[in-house]
Amino acid sequence: MSLKDAVTTALASVADPDGRDSASVLATGRAAGIVVKDDGTVGLVLAVDGLDRTAAERLQAAVEAALRRVAGVGAVRIILTADRAAAPAGAPRPIETRVPGIRKLVAVASGKGGVGKSTVAANLAFALARAGQQVGLLDADIHGPSVPTMLGITGRARVERDRLQPETRHGIKALSMGMMTDPGKAIVWRGPMASSALVQMVEQCDWGALDVLVIDLPPGTGDVQLTLAQKLKPDGAVIVSTPQDLALIDARRAVAMFNDVGVRVLGVVENMAGYCCPNCGHVSDPFGHGGAEREADVMGVPFLGRIPLQMAVREAADAGQPLTGEAAGIFDEIAQGVIVTVGL
Repeated sequence: MSLKDAVTTALASVADPDGRDSASVLATGRAAGIVVKDDGTVGLVLAVDGLDRTAAERLQAAVEAALRRVAGVGAVRIILTADRAAAPAGAPRPIETRVPGIRKLVAVASGKGGVGKSTVAANLAFALARAGQQVGLLDADIHGPSVPTMLGITGRARVERDRLQPETRHGIKALSMGMMTDPGKAIVWRGPMASSALVQMVEQCDWGALDVLVIDLPPGTGDVQLTLAQKLKPDGAVIVSTPQDLALIDARRAVAMFNDVGVRVLGVVENMAGYCCPNCGHVSDPFGHGGAEREADVMGVPFLGRIPLQMAVREAADAGQPLTGEAAGIFDEIAQGVIVTVGL
């Protein structure tokens, strides 16, 4: 099969959002003017008339991801047009994506460990998926990967056509260093090695078309965080902290670091905020209360929500299952804040 035929086959697998009976963008004529150059560059015209901006962006991401999965394809050049009908005011424009197929990158970070950052990242991803987003979750905590456990993933990551294949669980795609190493061995890498691994897991993984990739960063403000900010240019960062003063000191450092490298802080989440005894109903605050909200106000960043200590959160994480009920509702509200702030 020639490269042109392979490209045509790939486009035939992409459904037209307005097509009947799942007709492809080729069958409806939405994708046309296909050019395949000798160096592997593929160009085409993609008509987006009749689609709102979000639908147009998703379609463009899906087309680009499908083409990049074709062996031999290098650069992809897509020209958006609404020539088939008069373009309305505010017509969709090409998306500016640094990772093909992914509309937004959202980092979840903390200034120190032990604040429940990975639990927040996983449940934020679940909540974004419940809100109708196409979501990926990258466990970039190289030295302490916990996402496989929280999603119930036990196998190793597969490689097809020289690209890592994420595992799909509960409606989200996930990749973790824990899926590529022996779980009984420590990952003893220097900073540059860990940073390089992070970039490769983002850029060399077959994520497909995603609205948002949630990146669970390791704690702190070191090489990995700087590499993410400088090379991947995330659209925003969510900072996780407990209410206690010691955690807030490090949360300030995390916010300052992202500000220094030009990454927007989407907001602060206060985790482990209060505990209600299931037997007597007494509410206590072992880590304090309201500290992260006050700190967010001082720093001038949004406060996204407060997550209490709940048995349901721990049980769901250990079982590799999404939250349900009241606990899930808390994360749904946080996800809505992220959706509005980052522009999903």
